[in-house]
Amino acid sequence: MTPTPLTKKLVHVTALALAIAGIVSGALYARAAVAQDSGPMLISDQFNNRVIEVDPATHKVLWQFGNGSDIPGPHSVVGVNDAERFGSLTLISGTGTPPGLPGCSNTVNGCPDNRVFIVDPAGGIIWQYGQAGVTGAGPDQLNTPVQSLFLVSFPGHFGPNVLITDQGNQRIILVNLNHQILWQYGTTGVSGDGPNQLNSPNSAEVLSNGHILIADENNNRAIEIKSNGQLVMQFTAGGTLSGVAFASRLSNGDTLITDSNNNRIVEVNGSDQIVWQYFTNTQAGSNPDPLPTRAVRLQNGDTLISDQFNNRVIEITKAGKIVFQQGELNVPGDGFNQLDGPYDAKEIGDFTGLTPPF
Repeated sequence: MTPTPLTKKLVHVTALALAIAGIVSGALYARAAVAQDSGPMLISDQFNNRVIEVDPATHKVLWQFGNGSDIPGPHSVVGVNDAERFGSLTLISGTGTPPGLPGCSNTVNGCPDNRVFIVDPAGGIIWQYGQAGVTGAGPDQLNTPVQSLFLVSFPGHFGPNVLITDQGNQRIILVNLNHQILWQYGTTGVSGDGPNQLNSPNSAEVLSNGHILIADENNNRAIEIKSNGQLVMQFTAGGTLSGVAFASRLSNGDTLITDSNNNRIVEVNGSDQIVWQYFTNTQAGSNPDPLPTRAVRLQNGDTLISDQFNNRVIEITKAGKIVFQQGELNVPGDGFNQLDGPYDAKEIGDFTGLTPPF
C-alpha cells in the first residue's frame, strides 16, 4: 500500500521526535560534565539577521545561521531575538523587525519573520512553527515570537515540545512537533494584567517545581504561575521595574530580571527585595539608553548580558567587573568582533533556558 501524505508526515514527525530525543539525552549527559572554563557563546545578532557561535578567546565566528537577508527563508532569519543550543541542534526565534530599525529595508511595513525553527549543524531547517512573513493567530501562525524553549517534558505533557513566547498575540503557547497547541497562558490578542492576561510577554522559563516564570514586559513585572494558570508570585523589585525583558530563577532561589527600560539587571529574593543590581550605561562612551534585553547567570557566578544598543555582549563578575566582551561598545557593525543590537547570548552547555536542577 502506498503511504498517504498524512502517513508520511506522521512517520517524519515520529522519526524527528526520536532523533531529537536521542540528541537531547546525549546533551543532558554532556552538560553534567561541562567544565567551568568558558565555552563558545551563542549570540542572537538581531539587526545583522543572524545567529552566531563565537569563540570567547579569539572572538572568531565558529558557526552561523542567517545570510543577512531581511526576507525570511530557508537560509535566513529576520530580527532574531533568541537562540538555544541543545545537543547539535539550534532552536531559533525569528521575531522580525519593525519599520525604522536597522536590518530591515522596508520602512513602511517592516520585515516580519514570525517563525520558530530548529536548525541542524549544516544550517538546514528540520522543524518549524509559524509561516515565513505571515502574521497571524491561527493554526501554525505566530505574531512576533520573541523567545522559545525546547522541552523534554512540561507539566501534564511529555515532549519533545516547544514553549513559545508569542508576544504580538499576548500569549505563551506549548506546541508539539506536529504543530498542535497543547497549553496556553494569556488570552490571544488581548493585552491586560488580569487573570490569564499578559501585556507584550518577552520570555517564559520552566522552573524545577513545574511552574512557569514569565517576563510580562509592558506590565513591568515577572510572574510565576502554575500550569493551571494560578498566579503564585509577582516580582516588580518593589515597584521599580520598567520593561521586563527576561527573567530566570537562580539556584539560590532568587530571580534574575532584565529591567530593560532602566538599563539595569536586577536580582531579587523571594520577598521581591533587591539583593544585587548592575547598570549597563555607566561606562564612558556608552549609549545612555542601551536597553539590555537578556541577562543569564553562568555556572561560575558571572552574569552574561546582552547589552542591546551598546552593540555588545558582556560577562561581568558579581563585583561588576567586565571579564569578557564581544562587540565594540556602542559601535554597530558586522565585521570582526562586531555586533548590531544583540538580543540574546548564552554560553553553550551552561545556560540552556532550563533552570536548576535540570
